[in-house]
Amino acid sequence: MSQKILVLGATGNVGHPLVQALLSKGEQVKAASRTGKPVAGAEAVVFDYARPETFPAAFEGVDRAYVMLPAGYVNQKELLLPVIQAAAERRVKVVFQSAFGVDADDSIPYRQVEIALEKFGTPYVILRPNWFSDNFHTFWKAGIEHGQIALPAADGKSSFIDVRDIAESAAAALTTDRFNGQAFNLTGPEAIGYGQAAQLLSEVIGKSVAYTPIDDQAFIGMLTGAGVSGDYASFLALIFYPVREGWAAAVTDHVQILTGKPPRSLEAYARDHAQALR
Repeated sequence: MSQKILVLGATGNVGHPLVQALLSKGEQVKAASRTGKPVAGAEAVVFDYARPETFPAAFEGVDRAYVMLPAGYVNQKELLLPVIQAAAERRVKVVFQSAFGVDADDSIPYRQVEIALEKFGTPYVILRPNWFSDNFHTFWKAGIEHGQIALPAADGKSSFIDVRDIAESAAAALTTDRFNGQAFNLTGPEAIGYGQAAQLLSEVIGKSVAYTPIDDQAFIGMLTGAGVSGDYASFLALIFYPVREGWAAAVTDHVQILTGKPPRSLEAYARDHAQALR
């Protein structure tokens, strides 16, 4: 019987800590990335959503898989459905990283992928993380370096979640059948606005960081000026609408249910990543 776990995006923000969490549990892991970059302790394998010919080798000998789409894509349904189907055809359990709030409307592409996964009949768990705390030292790092975070979030709050909590939740879902057939909305312990977040970051890193709310067009222009494609910049602007409407402020206990531990706060994230934020 197969006993390996395939982790897609294994070198990314969630994938890397997930691989480490699984290895610490004694699991055999296939670490998949577009380059097949080696990951300590895991079996590296090449996987590319745009190249279906890479799927068979990735799924060989696997009975569970973590499926997530890296940032930068707007054609989520087109890329994800063939992977979900490939897993289902092999009766591979899928833990799918979706997105917070997509269950509000069945027309949302990520929700359509969830529905397809539910219908394929293979064992599954759906994880819907809220906005990542780690965005502050990745996507918003340039703004922090200049002392200003400019986003189209208005006064909306988000229950930011640490990627380590996503990884630990995924590891739990992959190593037990107890959560099969369920969806979990992953959040941090509290909802805060970007103004409050900027103040918190300022205190932790010892440097003034301000938050400036901007409109969608200014945000899109800022991103495209930095080399982001117009389609993806527009997509990012679009997903700030739920933040402005207050829909990203919900707080759940789902990380606690999955891992047995409360989620990390934004302050804990900031203190642990102070060097990267500076």
